[in-house]
Amino acid sequence: MHRVLIPVALSAPPPSPMPEGQVRQWAGETMGTTWSVSAVLAPGPLAAKRADAIEAGIRAVLDGVIAEMSNWSDASDLSRFNHAAADSWVTLPDDCFAVLQAALQTARDSGGAYDPTAGPLVNLWGFGPAGRRTAAPSVDDVLRVRERCGWQRLDVDAAQRCVRQPGGVSLDFCAIAKGFAVDAVSRYLDAQDLAHHLVEIGGELRGQGLKPDGMPWWVELESPSADGAAPTRTLIALLGLSVATSGDYRRYFEQDGQRFAHTIDPRTGYPAAHALASVTVIHRDGMLADALSTALTVLGPQAGMAFAQRHALAARFLVRTPDGFDERTTPAFAAMLS
Repeated sequence: MHRVLIPVALSAPPPSPMPEGQVRQWAGETMGTTWSVSAVLAPGPLAAKRADAIEAGIRAVLDGVIAEMSNWSDASDLSRFNHAAADSWVTLPDDCFAVLQAALQTARDSGGAYDPTAGPLVNLWGFGPAGRRTAAPSVDDVLRVRERCGWQRLDVDAAQRCVRQPGGVSLDFCAIAKGFAVDAVSRYLDAQDLAHHLVEIGGELRGQGLKPDGMPWWVELESPSADGAAPTRTLIALLGLSVATSGDYRRYFEQDGQRFAHTIDPRTGYPAAHALASVTVIHRDGMLADALSTALTVLGPQAGMAFAQRHALAARFLVRTPDGFDERTTPAFAAMLS
C-alpha cells in the first residue's frame, strides 16, 4: 500500500518536459555525513570529462560551506566568530551571514525553540565537537552553560554583514547548514545547465525537474507500522521542493532507561522530552525546511502542530503511542496527498 504527495502548485513548470540524456550519479562524504547527487547529463564525447568536472564543482561547493559554517573546524568563519573577543564585531561572508539571518528569523518565529546560539548546550550533552557522553550532565552544568546561550544577545548590522560577539556566544549551524548546502549544490547544478537533478545530504533532499523517462524525482518517507503490518509507503514528487526530517532516533544515548536525544530545547537546556518521534517538513527552501523541522521537533506535537498550521507549513508529525505511532499532518501536507 502506498500514497503519493505532489505539489499543489508549481512556481514554475519543469525546465523541460522531457530531458535528454542519462542520469549520472555522484556521492561522497561531507559535514560528518554522506551526500549524493543525481542529474540528467546530456550524452556526447565529452560527457565523462564533464561528469568529472561536475563532481569537482559539487565538492568545491560543499567544502565552501564547511569553510564558512562548520563549528567543528577552528578555521571556519563561524569558529572565528565563536572565538572572537567580547564586544567585537565580526564580518561574515555573504552565505554565512544569510544563514545567520534565516536562523535568527526562525528563532524569533519559534520563540527560541530553534536557537543558533545553542552550540554550548549541544556540546555539553555530547552531540558536538567535544565528543560523546554516556551520562547526563549535572543540573549546575546545564544552568551554567545555558547562561552563555540566547539568540537575543546577538546584535546584527545587515548593511555591513557584521555580528557582535557579546562574549562567550557560540553559534551552531548544524540544524540549518545541511539544508543550505542542499540549496547551494542545487544552484550550482542550475548554473551548469543541469536543471534536472536530485540532491541529498544527510537525509535532507531537494529535487528539481524530471528524469529522462518524464517522471519526477520520487523520495520515500519512512512510515513505521505499529501492528507489524506492511507500512504505508509515502512518496513525494520533489518538483522544485525540499524535504527535511528531524527525529530522536538518529543520535541519542540512554541512561537508566531514559533516552536523551540530540535535539536540545534551548529554552530549558535539556533534550526535548515528549512523545514526538519525528517531524518532516516539505518546503521550497531546503535551508528553512532543515531549521523548521528542528523547531517543530522541539515544540512538540501540540505546539509544533499549532506553529506549522499558523505558518501554513506542509509537515508530518509521528507521535509515539502505546500502540506504536500516530501520524498527524498539517492541512498543507494533506492537500498534497493524491
